[in-house]
Amino acid sequence: MEDLVLQEYNKKGIILLAKAKTKFVCQNCGYVSPRYLGRCPNCGVWNQMVEEVDRPEAAKASATPSRRVSDLESKPVSIDDVSFEKEPRIKTELSELNRVLGGGIVPGSLVLIGGDPGIGKSTLLTQVSGQLSKIGGKVLYVSGEESASQIKMRADRLGVSGKNLFLYPQTDMSYIRQTIDEMHPDYLIIDSIQTMDEPEITSAVGSISQVREVTAELMNIAKQQNITVFVVGHVTKGGAIAGPKILEHMVDTVLYFEGDTHHSYRILRSVKNRFGSTNEIGIFEMQTKGLVEVTNPSEIFLEERLANANGSAVVVSMEGTRPILVEIQSLITPTIFGNAKRTATGLDHNRVSVIMAVLEKRGNLMLQNQDAYLKSTGGVKLDEPAIDLALAMSIASSYKNMGIPGTDCFVGEVGLTGEIRRVNRIDQRVNEAEKLGFKRIFVPKNNMGDWSKDNKIQIIGVSTVSDAMNKIFN
Repeated sequence: MEDLVLQEYNKKGIILLAKAKTKFVCQNCGYVSPRYLGRCPNCGVWNQMVEEVDRPEAAKASATPSRRVSDLESKPVSIDDVSFEKEPRIKTELSELNRVLGGGIVPGSLVLIGGDPGIGKSTLLTQVSGQLSKIGGKVLYVSGEESASQIKMRADRLGVSGKNLFLYPQTDMSYIRQTIDEMHPDYLIIDSIQTMDEPEITSAVGSISQVREVTAELMNIAKQQNITVFVVGHVTKGGAIAGPKILEHMVDTVLYFEGDTHHSYRILRSVKNRFGSTNEIGIFEMQTKGLVEVTNPSEIFLEERLANANGSAVVVSMEGTRPILVEIQSLITPTIFGNAKRTATGLDHNRVSVIMAVLEKRGNLMLQNQDAYLKSTGGVKLDEPAIDLALAMSIASSYKNMGIPGTDCFVGEVGLTGEIRRVNRIDQRVNEAEKLGFKRIFVPKNNMGDWSKDNKIQIIGVSTVSDAMNKIFN
């Protein structure tokens, strides 16, 4: 009888309420079972049965008339007849955060922030909460990991205060919904999504079904009540946000807080943004009194660079709409084992292997018996194709034991035949290199002339990898 739906009746015998029951759905094939099974009987996959809420039929039937009314109101409309009013964005005092969000906070948006433990997610949101409360917004900070006194200690250290900032240590979503209905906040902070509990779900807190249901509830709150919601998400060992991938699909913006806990610099990277460009980054420095934005990150990444060092090359990389200069370092040494070792930090390992193969085939460098250790300095992860030329020149410099002048920088994509291919936004890259005092920049020959003003920096076009090495090392 436990599997049957329990119902309540009034004196006349009319059904008043039907309680929700749960079912277990295979995430691989969709097979539905009334109880948990370790192995799906339909597809045979193990550990894929996830608990979900089975909505009562009475609730579905009662919702039918309202859906029919809305169907009559919502008809296909020509795109030219759709009215659109651009909502003003809310600016915070952190211009780096505004940049990553696409110009500011969009009212009614759902923002997910992920990152390693201790990287500074709660610190960032505490600072943002204080700034939003100062401009007149009512902020509700819901924490499932810390007590109110612990959050107060961090707020005092960061200098955050205000009558419009309310702390609410709670994990039960029913109480959180009730509090939101009573307070009507402008901003809602959830720290973190993995600690929230949906009472209708009997599975453990932090499970896939719990995270999905809580996120769906927060999305409804954001859209229906026009409340901006910030959600903190834990990450797995691989660096991805823990929980189902649908979590990232449901939210409007996904931000990753990156950095090394042994260094003070943090990078806030946008990987999804419905209201702005993706792959934008914001640079912060973690100090005693909180996160301080870095307005010129190129100087930070290059300040400890040795002049004319072997195996060092500077690339002008585009992170979203911002050009930054980063040093790429290479160390090429003869291997003492049978197979050469390839290690890359902040760079794609496959890209490094391809560039080394091109240098060996097209540049006549014997690299198959050489160990290669490469990294991008400052903790920045570089993944755009325009870094190929700087990567190749850094490897060639270390192999030849010849330094590259400290006033040279590189931009260009390397093809498998050794050609240097055109890159985008060359004008912004050249201007950024000139602003930081570089004397020469090597660019693809097909990009020559793609700028409108005279530059003091010398612009050198190269067509192949061999051409670039001849102009640098000869």
